[in-house]
Amino acid sequence: MTTLSGSSANQLAVANPWAMVPSLGNLDAYISAANRLPLLTLEEEQGFARRLRDHNDLEAAGALILSHLRLVISISRQYLGYGLPHGDLIQEGNVGLMKAVKRFDPDQGVRLVSYAMHWIKAEIHEYILKNWRMVKVATTKAQRKLFFNLRSMKQGFKADAAAADAETHRETLNTDEIGEVARKLNVKPEEVIEMETRLSGGDVVLDPGPADDGEDTYGPIAYLADASQEPTAQLESRQRDRLSSDGIATA
Repeated sequence: MTTLSGSSANQLAVANPWAMVPSLGNLDAYISAANRLPLLTLEEEQGFARRLRDHNDLEAAGALILSHLRLVISISRQYLGYGLPHGDLIQEGNVGLMKAVKRFDPDQGVRLVSYAMHWIKAEIHEYILKNWRMVKVATTKAQRKLFFNLRSMKQGFKADAAAADAETHRETLNTDEIGEVARKLNVKPEEVIEMETRLSGGDVVLDPGPADDGEDTYGPIAYLADASQEPTAQLESRQRDRLSSDGIATA
């Protein structure tokens, strides 16, 4: 791994940004290294973005990626409650960051940090929906809105109840709360109840068969450890494969 000896943004200009940080197999070291990388000023960001856009400069792309790795880490932490490996969430977020860097236009008056959030979250959302323990947990637009908002809204209701010194031991929504969620997310109350049941663990099967549309589905049995594969090696191999196929040159 190459290390930075200073804080100059020019030191971030490398064609292979992943050589500048430890592998995700050593997650603590990766996060520590990413958080030490310098941020770019507006002028530096625009300069690198124009070099990438106008000259397909991969070193400029590397600088943009490296300076925003901490953003991916920050966003990925919002999804730790789904029980998926933090390293995988960061990896998927990095793919979204690369796609954002490839498509970023510095002349639109928006900083890359704002533009990249959508792409990072989109990749993480897709990963969660494909790999979480539920069977077909969110296949419609309404279900997706519920899947990614219901937990935080329930926490908000609990906080309000605590502030009002009301009961906070309930794990399920009451009728008024269900109605409020339905109104805010523009979904049916029945859909709120169904998703809450699923998120509470009431719709889990161990080994589901294929879905009606032929798409593979996954249950808890699919995540039993395979003694023939060491987890760190799998993670590093997957990182290399994804970054190779979805890398900045082809994003």
